[in-house]
Amino acid sequence: MAEALATLLRPKYQDLLVSSPALPLPSDSPSPEPKPLEHFGRHFPLAPGRCLEEYGAFYVGGSKASPDSDLDPDLSRLLLGWAPAQPFFSCCPDTGQTQDEGVQAGRLRARRRYLVERARDARVVGLLAGTLGVARHCDALAHLRNLTQAAGKRSYVLALGRPTPAKLANFPEMDVFVLLACPLGALAPQPSGSFFRPVLTPCELEAACNPAWPPPGLAPYLTHYADLLPGSPFHVPLPPPESELWDTPDVSLISGELRPPLACRPSNDPGCSSLTPRPQLELAESSPAASFLSFRSWQGLEPRLGQTPVTEAVSGRRGIAIAYEDEGSS
Repeated sequence: MAEALATLLRPKYQDLLVSSPALPLPSDSPSPEPKPLEHFGRHFPLAPGRCLEEYGAFYVGGSKASPDSDLDPDLSRLLLGWAPAQPFFSCCPDTGQTQDEGVQAGRLRARRRYLVERARDARVVGLLAGTLGVARHCDALAHLRNLTQAAGKRSYVLALGRPTPAKLANFPEMDVFVLLACPLGALAPQPSGSFFRPVLTPCELEAACNPAWPPPGLAPYLTHYADLLPGSPFHVPLPPPESELWDTPDVSLISGELRPPLACRPSNDPGCSSLTPRPQLELAESSPAASFLSFRSWQGLEPRLGQTPVTEAVSGRRGIAIAYEDEGSS
C-alpha cells in the first residue's frame, strides 16, 4: 500500500522517501549497497548528501478502533524524534482521515521532559532487561549501571519478561524503571495511572544522568540503546570526575528543591575540603532501601531479640491437615 501511494504522489513530490521497518535480515541474504539510514527503528533510503531533518513526514497507519495515536508506539517514536520545524501529518487507512500531528508531537515532547525530570529526582533505578537476544544488550546494561553509579543512584537489574503494571508494582522501592528493548519493541505510552512508577527509555536516562548530554531541543531522540554505546556517532562520554559539569546547580522542576551534585569530586581536590575530617567520627552509609523501609507503615514482623522468654520445644500435631492422628475418624 505504501508503494502504491508513493507512485501516485511522486509526480507532485519529486524527492519522496518510503521508509520500512528495520527488521533483521537473514544471515545468507546480501546486504544492500548503499546501506539505508536506520533511525527510529526504520530504514530511510536517503540520497547522498541529504539528511532526514530536511524532510516532512506523512504517516499512514493506525486503525479506526484505536484513534488515539498516544497508544501507537511506532507513531510515537517518529513524533518524538522528527525535526520539530518540519510538518508531520498522519492518515488512518480505515477512514481516510488526515490530521496534523504537531500538537500531539508537542505533548509527547513535554511528557519526555517530565520523565527526564523524574529520572533526575530518582535515587533507585530499576533496569528492565526486556530483551536477551539483541546484540550488545550486556554492554548496554553495563553502560546504564555505570551511568547511574556516576550520577549517585542505585540500580538493580530485573528480568521480568514483558513489563506489566502488576509485575512492576511488586518493586515499590524503585523510583523509576528503564526498559532495555529493541527499537521496535519499545513500550507504548500507557494510560495515566497504569504503572505505579514511570517507565523510561535508555535515551531518557542518559539525558538525566549524563551532564555532558546536549540540552533539550538539541539532543537527538534515540530509540536503539546501541546508539548510546561507545563507537556510535551519538555516543557522549561521561565527563571526568574533576569536570565542573558535575557541580552545576540544578533545581527540580517537580519538587522545586535544589538537587545535590550528581557526583563528588575526588578527595584530593582542594575545592571540596570545606569540612575537616576527624578520625574519631564514624562514617555512616546511607542506604536508599533502608530509608524507604523507615517510611513504610508496615515494616514486617518485629524480631524482638532478647525480649521473648525461652521455652522448651513441645511436640506438635502429626498427620495432614485433613486428618490429624489425634482427631477421630468421624
